[in-house]
Amino acid sequence: MWQLGLPWALALLVTAAASGPSAEPADPASIFADLSPAELRAVRAFLMERPELGLSPSRGGPLAKNSLFLVELLPPPKRSALRFLAHGGARPRREARAVIFFGAQAEPNVTELAVGPLPRPSSYRALPFKGGRAVPFWARPMTRLEYELLHEALVAALAPLEPLLREATGFGFQNCSERCLTFSDIAPRGLRPGERRTWLVIQRFVEGFFLHPAGLEVLLDHGDRDPRRWAVRQLWYNGRYFGSVRELAESHARGALPLARLPEPPARQLFSSYEPRGRFSSGTPTDVHGAKVCEPQGRRYRLRGNRLEYGGWSLAFRLRSSAGLQLFDVRFDGERVAYELSVQEAIAFYGGHSPAAMQTKYMDAGWAMGASGYELARGVDCPETAAFLDAHHLLDADGPVRFRRALCVFELPTGVPLRRHFDSDFQGGFHFYAGLEGRALVLRTTSTVYNYDYIWDFLLYPNGVLETKVHATGYIHATFYTPEGRRYGSRVHSHLLGNIHTHLVHYKVDLDVAGSGNSFETMDIRFENISNPWSAGARVWAALGGMRAGVGQERPAPRLTPPLPCGRYHLAVTRRHESEPSSSTIYTQNNPWDPPVTFESFIRDNESIEDQDLVAWVTVGFLHVPHAEDIPNTATPGNAVGFFLRPFNFFSEDPSVASRAPVIVRPLDPPACSRLHIQRW
Repeated sequence: MWQLGLPWALALLVTAAASGPSAEPADPASIFADLSPAELRAVRAFLMERPELGLSPSRGGPLAKNSLFLVELLPPPKRSALRFLAHGGARPRREARAVIFFGAQAEPNVTELAVGPLPRPSSYRALPFKGGRAVPFWARPMTRLEYELLHEALVAALAPLEPLLREATGFGFQNCSERCLTFSDIAPRGLRPGERRTWLVIQRFVEGFFLHPAGLEVLLDHGDRDPRRWAVRQLWYNGRYFGSVRELAESHARGALPLARLPEPPARQLFSSYEPRGRFSSGTPTDVHGAKVCEPQGRRYRLRGNRLEYGGWSLAFRLRSSAGLQLFDVRFDGERVAYELSVQEAIAFYGGHSPAAMQTKYMDAGWAMGASGYELARGVDCPETAAFLDAHHLLDADGPVRFRRALCVFELPTGVPLRRHFDSDFQGGFHFYAGLEGRALVLRTTSTVYNYDYIWDFLLYPNGVLETKVHATGYIHATFYTPEGRRYGSRVHSHLLGNIHTHLVHYKVDLDVAGSGNSFETMDIRFENISNPWSAGARVWAALGGMRAGVGQERPAPRLTPPLPCGRYHLAVTRRHESEPSSSTIYTQNNPWDPPVTFESFIRDNESIEDQDLVAWVTVGFLHVPHAEDIPNTATPGNAVGFFLRPFNFFSEDPSVASRAPVIVRPLDPPACSRLHIQRW
């Protein structure tokens, strides 16, 4: 890890510039608000001016440089935040987390800094990982600069294969302005620590290029900081391995290579496009508007900065560049039920016959899935009535970038009553009917992590239930079809194999139920064969429920290689520690073998979890066996997972009785029931 010299370490204790009055809004939720564009620029300017850091712009220049990769909010310590939220007074110190790539030194590394106080930063300090683990330079996330250099190296290396590629696909790399080839890269980038060798899937650059592999996969070694030393180490073409570009080119020149000739893509209605094609047999109209959400009397929720209020609910939210949505200070009727609820990681592990498919184990925090939320389409991604919010990220850029309409908030009719009852008199009439419409407030964003699109939702219900949900859609990660590949998926098009994979999503749930001191219990239910107390000699089966103290980890899922950073456990409960803020990192993708954060260490210490500040780590997921109906995109029905937080004897009754939206109908002339008394509020 890059170390400060002693004079500079002492200098950090000195304020470089006088801090003026804070410009933050007064709402307490703002202590959790994402950094504003002005704050992002201030942090970058402060760090760029520090001569000891020697920072260069992110864009352009060599790889072997010191550069600022990421700036985002560093949330305040929980104890300080709770003290402020409970008693007011001085706000917690507002700081930024800055990720710096130190590539221009003998021992390159990645270092994280805390920078503050904001809005006028004057000092910084190192942010160590638990156990003082360092982040090696080769474990860094990819940057736009490295992708540009990777493309240049690939085009140059594959020049001898241009005749092969043109003959087989009609597309190429050389001097290309149209009918071009492109590539998708997979990760991890190697088989052991220290490697940075990536399998690249060559594809035709047409709409939905993810579904147009050319049959060629290339292993390119880009571990050296000097791109001139990068080299192709191996190739796979149409089911065969080749040790060099020359070997493959010569095989083609001799006529000894079975070519995988691809059909010419049509100009319209390409199978990977969204253009309509075909007709429904019923003939019902699809070219007119369908049902819509409306708010006839205006919004029933309130947005104030990053505070959201709805019915009994109140919470603060932010959109982390690194990992996405994060809720803080979640309350119902003024009482805190959770301090934090956040997305931690999204994992997709693949199987396949080609080298790229069998190597693919995506860990999407390493692709900055929080900064992959692009503009939401009104009326499609969110209802027309939704409130839309922008996000600002400073990621692999030389200033903050505005992501328009990256989040939305809307009230959603669920289409099913929250609760209802028809009280029959069993004579053809009724005593009363009562029902409460089903509605929920939705906070939504998306992450388009290359081919896949994740739709992230938090739903708030008026009965004190909170639901987390994620839908998977977008393009499948597909590879070139070979007969051997059928063991690992489905043939979804003529030259396309949809590879089997698992989706696992990890959440952090820091519950504070009636205070921070909580315990974990599970309920066991079993059947008991007992004597019937009111009929001598008879027996009856009765359900018996009981609570028992929980343990620190629940049933583990099967172990995979490389080890999952967090997804091995369906549920794990640990003591909360400031040194364990997240279960994964942006570095785990490229260093899954020895990552700076190992989730196993959170539970190995075997700490007591009785009457302590606890965190539940929840993993949800599903197995995806791709099929032809995943063309052009995976559909959301059947591809959503999540979990609920539900009150259990927390309230004296269903808190939704406070709603003024129920309908009660009583007959005025039973049993005829021809005249009704209808009550609404």
